[in-house]
Amino acid sequence: MCRADNDEEGNRKDERGPVDEQAQFSALLEDSAEDLYEHAPCGYLSTLLDGRIAKVNGTLLDWLGYERGDLVGRKHFSDLLTVGGRLYHETHFAPLLRMQGEISGIALEMKAADGSRLPVMVTSTVKTGSDGQPLLVRTTVFDARERRAYETELLRARKEADEERDRLKVLAATLQRTLLPPALAGVPGLDVAAHYHIASVDEVGGDFYDLFPLADGSWGLFLGDVCGKGAAAAAITSLARYTLRAAAVYDPDPAAILGNLNTVLNHEYNGDDPRFCTVVFGLLTPDTGRGGFRMTLASGGHPPALLMRADGTADFLPTPGGQLIGVLPDAHIATTTVHLAPGDTLLLHTDGLTEAHTAATGGGDRYGDDALLDFGRDLAPTTAADIIDAVRDLLDTFGTGVDDDTAVLAIHVPRPSSEEQQ
Repeated sequence: MCRADNDEEGNRKDERGPVDEQAQFSALLEDSAEDLYEHAPCGYLSTLLDGRIAKVNGTLLDWLGYERGDLVGRKHFSDLLTVGGRLYHETHFAPLLRMQGEISGIALEMKAADGSRLPVMVTSTVKTGSDGQPLLVRTTVFDARERRAYETELLRARKEADEERDRLKVLAATLQRTLLPPALAGVPGLDVAAHYHIASVDEVGGDFYDLFPLADGSWGLFLGDVCGKGAAAAAITSLARYTLRAAAVYDPDPAAILGNLNTVLNHEYNGDDPRFCTVVFGLLTPDTGRGGFRMTLASGGHPPALLMRADGTADFLPTPGGQLIGVLPDAHIATTTVHLAPGDTLLLHTDGLTEAHTAATGGGDRYGDDALLDFGRDLAPTTAADIIDAVRDLLDTFGTGVDDDTAVLAIHVPRPSSEEQQ
């Protein structure tokens, strides 16, 4: 009898078990849903169509420092915004919400009870009834303090980077100016002009040129291009410029001058980081018998000079076989001698001109020596100022296609006044 009673009682427990567990599970779900709303990691509030707050969760109350009774039925959503946020809500947020039924990811600032500001990201949706008419607005509020701090730090870092970049630009421009002569010396009986085109304001280039007097009424000039960019190239540029001027004082022979520079560079930079340059050096001597000037030109791996004659012809001066300065202990220096008659113009240039891309975007073909020769033939006869102006305009047409600094130096023997009048 006892066993039967126990069996009957056990069956009744088994029958009640699933029912009780289901009830507990339902209660747990209901409790979890409410708890999830109340203590969600984001703020929730519901407002009537006129903006009055009908419901708010504990998370948002904790963020703002309000009691529930301070807001529900007494405050509008816009009352929790700053002046700028309230204006944006009235002119943009609310109208877009009415038209679209949803608006998300809006950055606003909410006012806390103590007057502090809370940066937030807001998403709102309109809840409609079975008849499709709007009933209320549900809004989710995300704490954006960490994001705002990140954005502020990002803006600060960007501002510092921009300021540092501006300082580097000024430093590079100042350093570049120190590597060039402040003004070319005036040569009696010659017109001279030069131009330096900077490919990038962020880096110091390695192009250089100069014109200076020597003994017995002769003049020295040079134009060169150091490999690379930046501080290392600037150091070589400075060394090359002053070495050339100093060497010309002791021996004005152009080949000897470039030989001295080759020895200095090869000795100073022959380790793991070799440095070299291309240079052309010219010695100008007035030709009293024929008029004009006699020029001896030496080249160490440099692009040939372009001579535009008074008769309208143009051609490159032959300086083949000249080797880069600084690479070998004994570099071969190519030399040539030419007479510059009245009306003749000589253009020296670095390879930034001929290696520039013809398309403004930098994607075209290289300009090349042939195009430069045609360019000179179209302009001949010309003057130093005119050829430099024409080259500047040409470089401008290339735009960003000029990816290397370019230096150009032109000398022109003016015609006698009587010849100009004929």
